[in-house]
Amino acid sequence: MSAWVLPDHIADVLPSEARHIEELRRELLDTARGYGYELVMPPLLEHLESLLTGTGEALDLQTFKLVDQLSGRMMGLRADTTPQVARIDAHLLNRQGVCRLCYCGPVLHTRPGRPHATREPLQFGAEIFGHAGLEADLETLLLALDCLKATQVGQLTVDLADVRIVRSLLQGLPLDAPTLGRLHAALAAKDTSELASLTRGFPEPARQGLLALPSLYGDASILTEAEKVLAPTPALSESLSQLRWLAGHLDGAAVSFDLADLRGYAYYSGVRFAIYTPGASDSLVRGGRYDEVGSVFGRNRSAVGFSLDLKELVAVAATRPLKAAIRAPWLDTGPGTMELSAAIAALRGQGETVVCILPGHESEIDEFHCDRELVHVAGRWVVKSI
Repeated sequence: MSAWVLPDHIADVLPSEARHIEELRRELLDTARGYGYELVMPPLLEHLESLLTGTGEALDLQTFKLVDQLSGRMMGLRADTTPQVARIDAHLLNRQGVCRLCYCGPVLHTRPGRPHATREPLQFGAEIFGHAGLEADLETLLLALDCLKATQVGQLTVDLADVRIVRSLLQGLPLDAPTLGRLHAALAAKDTSELASLTRGFPEPARQGLLALPSLYGDASILTEAEKVLAPTPALSESLSQLRWLAGHLDGAAVSFDLADLRGYAYYSGVRFAIYTPGASDSLVRGGRYDEVGSVFGRNRSAVGFSLDLKELVAVAATRPLKAAIRAPWLDTGPGTMELSAAIAALRGQGETVVCILPGHESEIDEFHCDRELVHVAGRWVVKSI
């Protein structure tokens, strides 16, 4: 095998795309900062028990594992940053009130999440800890929308659901972990035949409710339909009420509902959301409430957050025009050398890109689209249009 061949679903990011990704990264972090979110940088590598505590089997299977040669302990390369941020909130910051944190960095997956996806997403996310009210859910949603608007993607649709609806239907049923996993998978895939098989023998209200969930997706009328076909419980009433409240506060945003969507159910404890845009193969953003995520670190703090992959976002975000540069000659001796160096330094200090043309490379491709050049006129170095 050639030394330059990379592993499957791992790729280099070349200059033009890397520039675009970096511009998006800065816009996302600036948007989060505007909401009062503080940047944290968790390590890529942690002790495995810390990295996987409370995250469920799915993340365990997605995590690369290795042995630390210093301690002999098992280590993991993070597959998601959320547990690390929960650990930071619980142990390192240990604040009593609201804590807003954001992050941006690579995560690694043992397998791609879907066909053609990368195994090395560049994950951006924001988390708010310490507030149990819907205000935190709404702020998280508004921040996610503003982040996407800042990157100039197309029309956005917010899809809302609540994991408590399924939990209320399953409450009291003695289900083992494999059966529960198959049930969740069938709901997410809207596989009614599999659901019918799995729920055979369930109490009739639970069975009928689970069989109805795959059809409960669409506009706000779905919530009214859910009240009719699902067995009434306080948990169901609270979930539907909260979904209505959130949708009513997303002024101008297109909102849909999918009450059977359980992707990420191992994390979420309440309302969850996904944001879609035309041209993307899947949701750009996933998030929601996961109040239990910090309990394994000794602090059962309320928590809401979201994350996205910048490598997926760059494919649908509007391309920024490349800032034009200035071409300058290369002089290492002779008259005007010092003045040229001073002129270049002054231009770069003003934020300009100045590309010095090395000897013998005058006719090479201009990657920076130089539209001006430094020329020596009447004893002075001046910038002229090309």
